[in-house]
Amino acid sequence: MKLDDILDEYCLYDINNAIYKNSIFFDLEHYVYKKPICVGVFGSCYYDEITNSLNITQYMIENKEDSKEILKLAKKYFINMGNSKKYIVTFSGNNDFTVINHLFKKYKIDIDISDYFIHVDLQKEYEKIKKTSIGLKALEKEFNIDRESELISGQNLAKTFGKIVKDRDYINRMPNEKIEKILLYNEQDVVSLFYMSVSWLKII
Repeated sequence: MKLDDILDEYCLYDINNAIYKNSIFFDLEHYVYKKPICVGVFGSCYYDEITNSLNITQYMIENKEDSKEILKLAKKYFINMGNSKKYIVTFSGNNDFTVINHLFKKYKIDIDISDYFIHVDLQKEYEKIKKTSIGLKALEKEFNIDRESELISGQNLAKTFGKIVKDRDYINRMPNEKIEKILLYNEQDVVSLFYMSVSWLKII
């Protein structure tokens, strides 16, 4: 995704450094029933300074076997990006980390994300300054971020991932528009994190 020019003076900083150049922006869609069942969509992006663009990576499960495969891909991604990036930026990310760490343990996939990244939670950063809590969509409004994607409830996403896990052929019966809608929804979550990080001081 190509970007307009970024003014570092407005960015979220760590000491003297604008963190967007040294971060991945991360969000999961998942299926939890009493305990985590699977990651439905893994989404992440990072800034490429050479091309002035966002590189976006997404993995979506297509059947029960993918429940483990998506975690293997996530581990590979984290290790690879941990070689060049310092921060992992989320919005209320502890929930996502609880889910993915539970599943890593369940499938005996040996990785600790905190070994590779320092966590920056934009919800907590907002709360430090404003002394009040806020949801992602409300924060996007403060930043004048207009989504192309339709809002999808967590409950609807969970139902969809539940059907994918239980019925091997369900993904083949899903309309392409529905798959694209889910991926766009997740993509815009991670892209929003980036845009908020690069205009943080201008708005907050």
